[in-house]
Amino acid sequence: MSKKKNEMRIFVTGATGWVGSAIVRELLAEGYRVLGLARSDAPAETLTRLGVGVQRGDITDTDSLVSAARECDGVIHTAFIHDFSRYEANVEVDRRAVEAMAGALEDSEKPLVIASGTLMVTMGRTGTSTEKDAPVSPAIPRAASEAAVLAAANRVRSSLVRLTPTVHGRGDHGFVPAFVDIARRKGFSAYVSEGKNRWPAVHRLDAAHLFRLALENAAPGTRLHAVAEEGVPMRSIAETIGSGLGIPVRSISQDEAPAHFEWIAPFTVIDGPASSAITRDVFGWSPKQPDLLLDMKENGYFS
Repeated sequence: MSKKKNEMRIFVTGATGWVGSAIVRELLAEGYRVLGLARSDAPAETLTRLGVGVQRGDITDTDSLVSAARECDGVIHTAFIHDFSRYEANVEVDRRAVEAMAGALEDSEKPLVIASGTLMVTMGRTGTSTEKDAPVSPAIPRAASEAAVLAAANRVRSSLVRLTPTVHGRGDHGFVPAFVDIARRKGFSAYVSEGKNRWPAVHRLDAAHLFRLALENAAPGTRLHAVAEEGVPMRSIAETIGSGLGIPVRSISQDEAPAHFEWIAPFTVIDGPASSAITRDVFGWSPKQPDLLLDMKENGYFS
């Protein structure tokens, strides 16, 4: 990346999403110009207010993705269709999008950074996963996008940032707010069995900073972990929710979990600790935002 930052334009998919919007602000603060993907008028207007260029389309529109990638000096891809009733089909859409943008950047030395997840390298694995670990199985649907990035690494400066299952911060609308909502509706905060299973966590602003570092510095084929906390016990999360809502905290059995936790039940028993030691050492990334439990207490999770 020989150009000055203010001469560079970065294409961001998912530019108005939870993580993508934080990345856009990170890039703007560093002097980059940004082009954001927008599928409708509302996100387009949001981007325009920020001084961000608008590329109309969505991740099913590979022609739009290719055009934007060629026009810009780098790509950060965070968009994903979060319709779990069509999860495998949406994973295939994501893979095609990644391959299309990688093809557009081929032999240009322009960076491509995509978002991935730590769960695909921790589910079913004993111990703490690291950046060196591949997905536990190539059959895990979203592993295909990781494979596409690594396959392109001999032609594109492509890398990936694995996000934790909870990326927290004010305005969070992910897993933890879902736990809070269930606890509020059912009158108690629950964890399964002893609640010793752990979730890694990261604040969205720390994650956004790491995406920028990957854009600027990651070598082709690099896997980074946006992990601030290696593993927060589910019991601790449940107790923080109970305290925040002023309701009891209880252990429930695995048999009771589906009825209590509804669609989120399969995630409540995952033990998925992950390390970011390599990322921190190589890229000098040092998370500075509040940890998950403090963030829950202080930033609107119970209001």
